[in-house]
Amino acid sequence: MTAKDTTPPSQTESISFEFKLRHSPERVWHALTDPVLLSEWLLPIVGLELDPGATFTFKTQPYPGWDGTVNCRILEVDTHRKLSYAWVVGDMELDTVVTFTLEPTSSGTRLSLVQSGFKPSQKQNFGGARYGWKLMGGKLVDLLDREGRDEV
Repeated sequence: MTAKDTTPPSQTESISFEFKLRHSPERVWHALTDPVLLSEWLLPIVGLELDPGATFTFKTQPYPGWDGTVNCRILEVDTHRKLSYAWVVGDMELDTVVTFTLEPTSSGTRLSLVQSGFKPSQKQNFGGARYGWKLMGGKLVDLLDREGRDEV
């Protein structure tokens, strides 16, 4: 499995990562949508329903400058293919969109992650999110490895 930060060096509006995973889109989708698994690799989650317009919250311990809450709203669900949601951190005035796109490959799944909508004044948020997705993406890869390899 490989994870690659594909964000162009001059980019300040969106972050992008690509993961080449040896797991089926169904297994990857499960890791992206199951509250128990999300809590293992991303953040503890409250109230997830995979319906466009539905709201949910990621809630973790507060850190300096962040109360630990991310308010989300489902924008698009295409089972085993695409999941997109608003990612809003009110105390940071951060209002972005996170999109996961899954593409089957001969050896598993290509997972694309994009967080878009950063403002030019949010360089620190951009850098923090980029660091966070790299860290959390690594946890996702580890989680999928622990779950075992699919027969593809």
